Amino acid sequence: MSDIRIDDLPVRDELRGQTPYGAPQLDVPVRLNTNENPYPLPEELVDRITERVREAARHLNRYPDRDAVELRTRLAEYLTDTTGHRVGRENVWAANGSNEVIQQLLQTFGGPGRTAIGFEPSYSMHGLICRGTGTGWISGPRNEDFTIDLAAAERAIAEHRPDVVFITTPNNPTGTAVPPGTVRALYDAAQAAKDSMVVLDEAYIEFSHGESLLGLLAGRPRLVVSRTMSKAFGAAGLRLGYLAAHPAVVDAVQLVRLPYHLSAVTQATALAALEHTGTLLKYVEQLKAERDRLVAELRALGYEVTESDANFVQFGRFEDAHAMWRKILDRGVLVRDNGVPGRLRVTAGTPQENDAFLDAVRELKKEQTA
Repeated sequence: MSDIRIDDLPVRDELRGQTPYGAPQLDVPVRLNTNENPYPLPEELVDRITERVREAARHLNRYPDRDAVELRTRLAEYLTDTTGHRVGRENVWAANGSNEVIQQLLQTFGGPGRTAIGFEPSYSMHGLICRGTGTGWISGPRNEDFTIDLAAAERAIAEHRPDVVFITTPNNPTGTAVPPGTVRALYDAAQAAKDSMVVLDEAYIEFSHGESLLGLLAGRPRLVVSRTMSKAFGAAGLRLGYLAAHPAVVDAVQLVRLPYHLSAVTQATALAALEHTGTLLKYVEQLKAERDRLVAELRALGYEVTESDANFVQFGRFEDAHAMWRKILDRGVLVRDNGVPGRLRVTAGTPQENDAFLDAVRELKKEQTA
């Protein structure tokens, strides 16, 4: 077979010279770079998953429920129970991870000739999925403390008139939360500019000091709240994301969904996890405490730490963040270099994992001051 490279293929122009998204997957003692929940699923949940999957396996000769009726019903109940805002099945849609949710939203409301705006640094997949769907990407402003510069953001929306506006709270990679008033103001700005869709990405909301902004859906038919089971539910390997929105939005994204996109096994596993939300959310409380410990310890060491409402912490500043990343890695701990100048991000792990990370940065701090 002749030697051929990607650039020798007729790929779309906007994909040329790009690299796939992904964090390093290295075999090290402590991995704190991908915001995973470090606690394995409890045995009683593993047993329940086995039961549900075994039952689903008896019918794998048939296609799964393409509308995921039972799953959407249970997700709606979870949102209602945990936020106090009533959500019905008709308000919920589910897909393979929140990334597919975002992709379906951009396939529906973005695409060639349309644009989306996000306020960076933020979740890089928003821009990458825009590129994959042919949607133009606009990078909006943030303040030096990584909060959204509301006045500048409103001006950017008025100027560019995007079709989709992304707001991430808590924000990844910074961990900062977005106040409800900011979301309301940006939604109003988006409607004044172009009746734009506004996507509120709440992938890490269960770890927040505050409450979900799900209640803002009332009276805002172009607002979408995106969620995931990867983080708080400790089910990153499941790949289950979902959204809550006006029923018309749920109907619209089904225009682009692939047939039977959620497997019977995925639906069965997610349903089992939703039966154990009480147990799983106890792990969330432990991780919030560990996150707060990381913040306090890093600040005590003299590092700048961004306020975090997520299960990770951004810290710095470093003259060469990647060099610092390598030094921490050399001590057996993998954190994330997100490309934010002068800063790194560490996931809140188990107490033992966090101790290993803190020992590494303490040692490096001593070397710097020696």
